Amino acid sequence: MTDKNKVAAELERARRRTVLLTEAVDDADLVRQHSPIMSPLVWDLAHVGNQEELWLVRDVGGREPVRRDIDELYDAFKHSRRDRTALPLLSPQEARKYVGQVRDKAMDVLDRVRLDGSRLAADGFAFGMIVQHEQQHDETMLATHQLRLGAPVLEAPAPPRAINKITGEVLVPAGSFTMGTDTEPWALDNERPAHAVHVDAFYIDAAPTTNGEYAQFIAAGGYDEPRWWSERGWAHRQEAGLTAPQHWQRDGDGWAYTQFGRTQRIIDDEPVVHVCFFEAQAYATWAGKRLPTEPEWEKAARFDPATGRSRRYPWGDEPPETRHANLGQRHLAPAPVGAYPDGASPLGVHQLIGDVWEWVDSDFYGYPGFSMFPYEEYSQVFFGGDYKILRGGSFGTDAAAVRGTFRNWDHPIRRQIFSGFRCARDAADV
Repeated sequence: MTDKNKVAAELERARRRTVLLTEAVDDADLVRQHSPIMSPLVWDLAHVGNQEELWLVRDVGGREPVRRDIDELYDAFKHSRRDRTALPLLSPQEARKYVGQVRDKAMDVLDRVRLDGSRLAADGFAFGMIVQHEQQHDETMLATHQLRLGAPVLEAPAPPRAINKITGEVLVPAGSFTMGTDTEPWALDNERPAHAVHVDAFYIDAAPTTNGEYAQFIAAGGYDEPRWWSERGWAHRQEAGLTAPQHWQRDGDGWAYTQFGRTQRIIDDEPVVHVCFFEAQAYATWAGKRLPTEPEWEKAARFDPATGRSRRYPWGDEPPETRHANLGQRHLAPAPVGAYPDGASPLGVHQLIGDVWEWVDSDFYGYPGFSMFPYEEYSQVFFGGDYKILRGGSFGTDAAAVRGTFRNWDHPIRRQIFSGFRCARDAADV
């Protein structure tokens, strides 16, 4: 059974990050909308408290509501991000008080509830869901920080340097592997159930595509050549006026990149970040490759040819340590390729977890045998929509909110997320 002390520690760790991200700016910044596709930070703050109240205080704990009157304000499906500043939101002071009251009640529920009872409580699932939800919103708030203008407010040490030089491709052999999970206690419904998937042999890049490699695509006229782009991708490139990854700007004969209020020259061996699916797809076509499918990505990340089983993570079944991956906002940038040799998969694919979310060329659907739990708005309502899958997490993703089976999704035009990619190709192309 899940240890209550671990659950409490994870809840508190998520809250410390939320506090860091919201206390780093003044109240005027908290209520400001830094982009029409992002909520004001104060909405995210109260929203994580409201979800905690709904699931832990009311559903698991059976307690009286703290603030039933604000449920609709913080329902993500009722109001678009663009419109949230016009709502009568809680002030920063009220939001802080509210999330504190909810947390006190949630911790009391944790003390009293059995973690082997209802399906929501079993193995602390509802608590784990709330931990992941808050960490996901923390990453969203980090992306909002990247979009805000003004002096830097976040500090973190630079990521580690590369230990090994990682180049080339890795052959992933043909055959079936187990995709998804039945055993991960805090896995969300779209990661389930475990099922066998056959994948033809393919090559996948040993590391994500880097800034230096992507700059070559730009220099070769990649943004000016319709032949590299899908029809829809080219239409978006023209409509949006894309000429380089988001936050890049010309710097003499090269490129600079603004990260959280600081501008410096791009670092060639860091994974490229803030590209949309269409840009990733165009680069891959230009390079004579393609993006991996979701089953290909997961097989490269989890399959151990020595045992024939699928691991929880590329390096094994143990949770991520600092030597494995760039996660949890320890740094404010992707690490150079080759910085985490201990995190490589058995086949020798590097940095599949952390650094940048990786676009894969698959639409978002449930797996065979999918069963919605505990509510359809988490996954099911998005199935079949205009979404592409991202895998692996970023430097802004917490370890509690990513694993080898974790699935993220977004519109193929989105670039505000910490998104990059790596390429693949059919083995028959050799």
